[in-house]
Amino acid sequence: MIELGAKGATRRQAVDRRADRVVAMTAIAAAMAFLVAAVLVAFLPSAERVGLWLPIHLALAGAASTAIAGVMPFFSAAIGTAQPVDARLRWTSVLLVAGGASAITFGFSRGLLTLASLGGVAFIAGAIIVGYATLAPWRHGLGPKGGVVAVGYGAAVVMVVLGATLATLFLARWPPIMEAWVSLKPAHAWLNLVGFVSLIIATTLLHFFPTVVGTRIRRTPAAYATTLGLASGAAVVALGFAVDADSVVRVGAVLVAIGALGLTVYAVGAWRARFHWRTDHAWHAFAMGGLVSAIAWFDVGMLLAVFRLLTDGASPGAVDVTILIGPLVAGWLGLAVLASATHLVPAVGPGNAAAHARQRNSLGRWALLRLAGANAGIVLATLGLAVGLDAVTALGTVLLGVALLLTAVLLVTAVAAGMRGRPISGPVAQR
Repeated sequence: MIELGAKGATRRQAVDRRADRVVAMTAIAAAMAFLVAAVLVAFLPSAERVGLWLPIHLALAGAASTAIAGVMPFFSAAIGTAQPVDARLRWTSVLLVAGGASAITFGFSRGLLTLASLGGVAFIAGAIIVGYATLAPWRHGLGPKGGVVAVGYGAAVVMVVLGATLATLFLARWPPIMEAWVSLKPAHAWLNLVGFVSLIIATTLLHFFPTVVGTRIRRTPAAYATTLGLASGAAVVALGFAVDADSVVRVGAVLVAIGALGLTVYAVGAWRARFHWRTDHAWHAFAMGGLVSAIAWFDVGMLLAVFRLLTDGASPGAVDVTILIGPLVAGWLGLAVLASATHLVPAVGPGNAAAHARQRNSLGRWALLRLAGANAGIVLATLGLAVGLDAVTALGTVLLGVALLLTAVLLVTAVAAGMRGRPISGPVAQR
């Protein structure tokens, strides 16, 4: 920030992000808890978990949304070298999103629709506050004003509010939504899975992926194709389902495919220019390998989803969660959260330099084994769901769950190791 001095000279005021770091770390911890819960409930009887509904919503409405609520405003303030919004507002947004997601998942799975609809209202309110907390710092920051990242984040918030509103009105049993739910349900799914979660992860990776692999952040044509393709494509697909127009859905599918291709091209360019790290090899390997795997699974999921849209148009059957839960929920979302948390804890977590070194060492344990187990689990779970082999699905879920639980334990251990070091004190000026 900049203030005028006594004689009109300007001086730079340090940006204090200590409270913002705590919010981000807490949100990551809550997201990990939601992910663990999603894996555990997958072993419940189908009636208890409402088919695939409960694990999917624990992962998306719970894990992904809570992580986004905590981390997205943190990233925006860092990019713009800006003072974050008031910490009380940040805490409120995370609590509303996480609490709302909890009420939705518990209420709907237990038939408590009033509780679920109230949870939807809380979730929507939290999402709106997250949007404000994300975009507001750019108005007064010393750094870039957001550009394509701001467009992606803003569009994602609008789409999650629309998608969550549709679901909340359905839970409240509003007749017009109930009558049209066959068409609106896939619109709701695309607005949330692609327009919100996937768009935010992809947009964040435009600056986070180069940071993790160690190269410059570039705004290439592929970066713009990523954000604009996914944002416009998700909105057009949702509109096509809502008005039952095959041609509109297919146009949106092509735009989404362009966005997915843009992210791949961008990531390949960053990877080729990466720095070859000389220390903390295992920690870097898990963070980089997790993000690379997540992008690969995103491509697989988008290929399957786009193919169905192009062939089936606006038919409700064009959105088949049984073939998407593996690549898009477990692979794309799950690995992106695990890899990002692995990188962020030593970067923004508690402790001094020595404590951060302990964190990196802890998070590097069994790195390749955990990555291999997670990816193998996703492959098996995806194949099992696709062909209806419950034993294969269960084996894949176990492998994925073990990798997830190991990583969650290591993250908790890493934070504890950081707490044993002297915490960073005083305002912290960010580049």
